[in-house]
Amino acid sequence: MSCTANFTAISVETVEQFFTAPQVFNIWPQASLHTQWPGTGLKGDPVFDFFYSTQVQSQSNNTLAEENNRHAYAALLDRVGPAIIVSHSQAGPYGWQAADARPQLVKGILAIEPNGPPFVNEILNHGFERSFGITDTPVAYDPPAGPNGTDLRTMTVAAQGVNESSCILQMEPAKKLVNLSKMPILVTTSQASYHAVYDRCTVDYLRQAGVNATWLHLPEIGIYGNGHLMFMEKNNIEIAEVVNEWLIGI
Repeated sequence: MSCTANFTAISVETVEQFFTAPQVFNIWPQASLHTQWPGTGLKGDPVFDFFYSTQVQSQSNNTLAEENNRHAYAALLDRVGPAIIVSHSQAGPYGWQAADARPQLVKGILAIEPNGPPFVNEILNHGFERSFGITDTPVAYDPPAGPNGTDLRTMTVAAQGVNESSCILQMEPAKKLVNLSKMPILVTTSQASYHAVYDRCTVDYLRQAGVNATWLHLPEIGIYGNGHLMFMEKNNIEIAEVVNEWLIGI
């Protein structure tokens, strides 16, 4: 049996604009606050060139990727036993899917700027629709969300903070994410990332659906200047120490 999949490569310009040097392009309001990338973040800088050389193509069919990863990570959890899931960015829904498939084997989820916000795209148009709110493919709701999430009734809520987007939440009574509600979740967001515009929406959506979600918004605890790749930036140890306190406590 053969399988054909489409793959896309991320361009140099996209990496510069959204990840390593957003302060140069100022596509979203918080971008100008980015100071923590080591080097200029632009093509020709040794740090950037080395980082870009590590990038690989990604699967453009996100539905297929989610389905495959749900099965793969569930099988891995079956093998390794109880674990804490750490996800980042596009892999955010893979963490939700793994925990939904094996909630009894997941002690907690550290979601570093997970793919969002619910249902729609903001800032970075990556083409993912997230029909089930936080995922493209089914996760367990009670009552059920219906085929393709069509039974999720939603409404738009005005932005809650400066330079933040409006959010799409469920209409009450909200359906509950019954498996994800069985573990603590920490969503971590930096000051200058494009996720600073909308990660609050992801956290609010999770909480409304009965999930024990905590939002660690780094500037609120005095950690400034980070972008989407905070774990690779100059103050990454400072961030890791804060996150580690949460990991130890679960």
